[in-house]
Amino acid sequence: MSFSIKGKTAIVTGAANGVGLAIARHFADKGANVICADMDEGKLRDEWGENPDPDAEESQNTRYFAGDLREKLTIANLLSFTVDAFERVDILVNASRQVMTSDPLDADDKTVQTLLDQNLMTSLRLSQLIACRMIKQGEALSEEEQDTPLGAIVNLSSIAATRTQPGLMAFSIASAALDQMTRSLAVALAPHRIRVNAVSFGSVMSASLMGAIRDSEETRTDVIDGTPLGRIAEASEVAEAAQFLASDGAAFMTGHVMTVDGGRSLVDVVGDPTH
Repeated sequence: MSFSIKGKTAIVTGAANGVGLAIARHFADKGANVICADMDEGKLRDEWGENPDPDAEESQNTRYFAGDLREKLTIANLLSFTVDAFERVDILVNASRQVMTSDPLDADDKTVQTLLDQNLMTSLRLSQLIACRMIKQGEALSEEEQDTPLGAIVNLSSIAATRTQPGLMAFSIASAALDQMTRSLAVALAPHRIRVNAVSFGSVMSASLMGAIRDSEETRTDVIDGTPLGRIAEASEVAEAAQFLASDGAAFMTGHVMTVDGGRSLVDVVGDPTH
């Protein structure tokens, strides 16, 4: 059993901040070729440096791609960019997500639709396109290689899918939908030797939690007190879980939503489940 992703090509969305950034860095450190995708081009450039000249002979194993992945054309351009850079794609990590609060009784509020578009539909459309590319890559395999796994998709979800506060109704709905998308795509893509899993996390130093702690030290205390393991995890700990699900070590796992939350979802606590 191997947890290695060395030599694999991975697309990681949300790679300019927080958990997405941690996953992209971790994958690159483990020898994967990584396309770091995000809407924030300035932050991508700050974190990853300039992309190498396409005509230069570079050994750099990271590239960044900036664009709004809610747009179908941008998603198609991301795939083309990846294939041009590394010739194939083996792993997709859907780490781009948005957290918003709203009034659950306001019939004019558009937050549910906004988060479904951002957190669900972006991941779904990108997964569909990348899966088709993985299937096409499999068609080029020899007869002896027909049992070779073709790829892995890892979605980033939240324990808010099953635990919520009224003000986080929209985020909870989008998270629950993402979990069900994971299961549905896992069954649909299993015959094509493509696995689909998710990491559902809480009590992790995400970009949203970092901002909340910056605004209120009380939030840090509340999160730690509500987590049985008594601490806030580093984003790199989610990255380790994502690597496992993307590796051959998880070759017989698909449709699984792995919880990484220090036991937070096992206890009855009052607090923001996104943290």
